[in-house]
Amino acid sequence: MKKIGSQATIAIDGPAGSGKSTVARRIAERLGLLYLDSGAMYRAVTLLAIRSELAADSPELLEQVKACHIKFEDNGKTILLNAEDVSVQIRTPAVNRRVADVAKIPEIRHEIVKHQQRIGGEGSIIAEGRDLTTIVFPNADFKFYLDASVTERAKRRLAELQRQNVDITLAAVEAEISDRDEKDKTRAHSPLRAADDAIRVDTTDKTINEVVDFIIAQVCEDEIG
Repeated sequence: MKKIGSQATIAIDGPAGSGKSTVARRIAERLGLLYLDSGAMYRAVTLLAIRSELAADSPELLEQVKACHIKFEDNGKTILLNAEDVSVQIRTPAVNRRVADVAKIPEIRHEIVKHQQRIGGEGSIIAEGRDLTTIVFPNADFKFYLDASVTERAKRRLAELQRQNVDITLAAVEAEISDRDEKDKTRAHSPLRAADDAIRVDTTDKTINEVVDFIIAQVCEDEIG
């Protein structure tokens, strides 16, 4: 297992289903890095909103966000919300439908970003999300932007949901992803976009291992250089 510097940050952005989470997790394993799944943090906050029956912009939800504790275990596979394992609950269609509305609230993003930056300051990490290269870690050592066709991303998400025994059609998943893309790219605060200095990777026709190998090659080549 190769290790990069003791204080290095690899940031990956991209839309839903582009492969960010799986790619980042495998790179973390191979390079010995802490994996930060920013999307899981917003999903956990969305779960709080659903459980408490609160609107995304309610002051009560913001107070819960400030008080909650989110932790990653097992290389990001397990997400703990106030010590409860919510790894499955945050991936449901109910959360999918609301997460974009919660994530667009500036005050909530501000709180989550502070937490992400604190984690990033504790050692070398690989972090993925939608504003990691532009807002959270603008000075990251390595920046990548992953993308793929909407149809391909919908197929990937459908397979994930089917493994969780969620009954949903490909058309419904594709509609949800298209809606999420629009909300992410047009929100006023921290919209999804590729940083000017990010390396863009189209994952439509690439396997996960091909993307992982490409990014590691970029990182390790720079380290050697």
